Amino acid sequence: MGEYHIRGMNPLRGKISPGGSKNAVLPILAAAVLNGGKSVIFGCPDISDTHIALKILRALGCKADFNDGVITVDSEDLKCTTVPQEYIKKMRSSIIFMGSLLGRAGAAVVSHPGGCDLGERAIDYHIKALLKMGAVIREDAGILHCRADGLTGQHIIFDTPSVGATENVMLAAVLAKGETVVTNAAREPEIVDLQNFLLGMGAKVAGAGTERIVINGVTKLRDTQHTVIPDRIVAGTFLTAAAITGGEITLTNVVPEHIYPIYTRLAEAGCTVKEEEDRIHLRAPKRLVSIDSLTTLPHPGFPTDMHQPFTSMLSIAKGSCIIKETLFDARNKHIPELRRMGAEILTLSSCSSYIVRGVKTLSGATVEAKDLRGGAALILAGLAAHGKTVVKESHHIERGYERIEQSLASLGADIELKPSESEEITQPS
Repeated sequence: MGEYHIRGMNPLRGKISPGGSKNAVLPILAAAVLNGGKSVIFGCPDISDTHIALKILRALGCKADFNDGVITVDSEDLKCTTVPQEYIKKMRSSIIFMGSLLGRAGAAVVSHPGGCDLGERAIDYHIKALLKMGAVIREDAGILHCRADGLTGQHIIFDTPSVGATENVMLAAVLAKGETVVTNAAREPEIVDLQNFLLGMGAKVAGAGTERIVINGVTKLRDTQHTVIPDRIVAGTFLTAAAITGGEITLTNVVPEHIYPIYTRLAEAGCTVKEEEDRIHLRAPKRLVSIDSLTTLPHPGFPTDMHQPFTSMLSIAKGSCIIKETLFDARNKHIPELRRMGAEILTLSSCSSYIVRGVKTLSGATVEAKDLRGGAALILAGLAAHGKTVVKESHHIERGYERIEQSLASLGADIELKPSESEEITQPS
């Protein structure tokens, strides 16, 4: 574990690319189990979640190599269908191996997922859908033992869109008998990227990006190559970092359509935003103005992963904003840390809604990252604060940002990643 040491008040300037998408590469790696052959995946982010997914693949008997952003998976020799519990506890999205293992091998053993503690995130949708497709699932002390003597296509209807459940059904249905229809499916760009990867394998999938996805099962898949889409949340974080510091940056290698819900709100806050084919240019004003309200919604609404960085930005904007988090009930652990830095944030009775009253400046402090996006929010606050900020527990942030300190430093930020004090003390002499 480490900690970020930041001295603020430096406007960010320059060009930067967000790299490959965390939320796209993880289900794609789970899908690499399905073809029983080789998959070559380009543009993969070098983050801790990626490495956990690779460890899972190796534990299952697959060969998996990662070199300079390229992952090569050979899943021919699948020896095991148990996903080690230690990895699931570290990364919630590893639950989607349940669908790919059932589809490929007819068996899967997984535990209830972990990852960032963002409140109650039940996997009922995953289980109900797989049961309907013919799986038999037994739970024992938090471990799910899943078996299927051949899955069959079904009509799956979600009450509300679920990214993970949509992905799990897609993975399970690719090799199932007959047609599977997912109604009220999640529409995120990462779902479309998963579909494109599966199509490259020879799967028959259509409709990703809409509320209705149709999968017709096939009996065999082939080797494939694929390039992961750019990370829209990292891109949004960089844009917000430029906004909070009064800077001016150009994002390259992005899909502007994916970031539209983010940069339109930045424009409302006073930023000048110019969109081109594969890049976005943002110039921030001397002081941001607040927006009236911000509500997180499934795509194409404002992404939940960006609400915490926006909280930091709005904490120094002129005016007040009501933020409503509708997807996760405990995505508020960054608030006490921001208050340490001088932010004025009033939590409402629901605890998932609060009022951010902009102050003129924040002050550097020692704060602790409690989760991935909350940690990124604290880094952004440090970039805009007077004095020195130390953000502890860097491992949360390293789950989703590839050497964020180097990326921000390339834009002019004064930021370093250092070992924590406890690590320094225990280093051998």
